[in-house]
Amino acid sequence: MREIVKFNEVESKVISLRGQNVILDSDVAGLYGVETMRINEAVKNNPDKFPEGYILELTKDEKKEVIEIFDNPKIKFSPALPKVFTEKGLYMLATILKSEKATQTTIAIVETFAKIRELSRTVAKLSQSPEESMQKTLMQKSGDIVADLLGDDLQVSDTETSIEINFALMKFKHTVKKKAK
Repeated sequence: MREIVKFNEVESKVISLRGQNVILDSDVAGLYGVETMRINEAVKNNPDKFPEGYILELTKDEKKEVIEIFDNPKIKFSPALPKVFTEKGLYMLATILKSEKATQTTIAIVETFAKIRELSRTVAKLSQSPEESMQKTLMQKSGDIVADLLGDDLQVSDTETSIEINFALMKFKHTVKKKAK
């Protein structure tokens, strides 16, 4: 089976809200290829699968902030307060939606959240490690995770492309080399 949704498509939809990584209901609908109304309908029809903390409703201030940062027209002109799915909520949604695209999208979402957690843990270890050899190993691991998240859509000029991320405590650089044909 081919992967319908790529990591970077999911990763670009993840926002941080109330200390959690979440995805807007409209973005979840876009990933699954359905209308937002259908996602919210699935939730409404299965309330026992979505206990408190699985889905959050944005406040008016949070909605304004999301609109300012992301200029999302789907929520900008909607009178309703959008909902966001936490990682747990997305897992539960996966138990409801039944199609090949839903399955592949769920796999991509699960993989993306797992990679984001792994990157976060690796960066935390990196900032705590005094050993240069361990730092180098962790930097390489971080680079591999970032490359996985970005997928094959990296723009490669000639033979290599460098990705540089500047964290508060360190600078991370990863080079992707393209094999000559």
